Amino acid sequence: MSIPFDLSTEVPPAVVRSTGRGRWAWFAAGLVVLAALPFFIDPYRSFQITLVMGYMVALLGLNVVTGYGGQISLGHGAFVAIGAYATAILMNHFELPYWLCVPAAGLLSLIVGLAFGLPALRLHGPYLALATFALGVCLPQLLKSKPLEGWTGGVQGLHIAEPPVPWGLPLSIDTWLYLFTLTVAATMFLLGRSLVRGPVGLTLIAIRDAPIAAAASGIAVARFKTAAFGISALYAGVAGALGAIAVPFIAPDSFTTGLSISLLVGVVVGGLASTSGAIYGAVFIVFAPNLADGVSKAAPWAVFGAALIGFMLLMPSGIHGAVCIARAQILRSFKTRRWRQP
Repeated sequence: MSIPFDLSTEVPPAVVRSTGRGRWAWFAAGLVVLAALPFFIDPYRSFQITLVMGYMVALLGLNVVTGYGGQISLGHGAFVAIGAYATAILMNHFELPYWLCVPAAGLLSLIVGLAFGLPALRLHGPYLALATFALGVCLPQLLKSKPLEGWTGGVQGLHIAEPPVPWGLPLSIDTWLYLFTLTVAATMFLLGRSLVRGPVGLTLIAIRDAPIAAAASGIAVARFKTAAFGISALYAGVAGALGAIAVPFIAPDSFTTGLSISLLVGVVVGGLASTSGAIYGAVFIVFAPNLADGVSKAAPWAVFGAALIGFMLLMPSGIHGAVCIARAQILRSFKTRRWRQP
């Protein structure tokens, strides 16, 4: 994403530094507001925001492989399903505590993602997209198969017992799960931000923008692509675990290719190669279909499609890109007024 002018030369350095410090202040303030929110809204809205946080984790992972790695994945929903079913099986059959199921689901998805990424990420462009699409098509059918029906519940799916509120806290189960999801989502957000802003993120950007030059400079392109796919799968597994705990019911038809396409839409609408874009994209995935249904009961998906076309025309770099451009213009206006003062 490019901004039409250079902030380092057109904005006073003090303004740039204060903006950087202000991001952490805004992040802390946002966490406080979100933590207090379930005590002031109805349980259904609280549940919707819980879903938003779960989708945000999934979009953070997809952004690693698609936004930073430049590889289109149409099977991200399959790794969400792996995390969800791993959580349900561990809780139902092995009575593992729900909070341990989240890292376990992420680890299992990481292993599967690396195993799939080793051969698949040697493909490029539409060939990789078709390979990941095949994964998204096959997995729901595999979950319905007779050999696995005893573990997955087959077409009937699995019910998960709601976990108790710990330590005798005077909270409802919905409020506790909201706060638990918020804690995990904030942790994954900070880890993802540190990852993509470090050497790994810079290397993935180099591979995305100039793969031949990156390979010529000694970068192990296939290894980094595989690692990006594994990290993406880990995030998807954690998101699936959070969703399974919050709902709490899973079925194979909840993880069709439509979920993978919705996640890809969320990444593009929120903003490719941006951690903040995952938040905007998750809000879009959860609330846009409801708003479209409110506009037209007869053809809600037509309204949704029109809204998506409008987003792409008005915000070609996503919501995050539009926010960055608006912030840069505000900073430039601030600089102009400040320098014009006598």
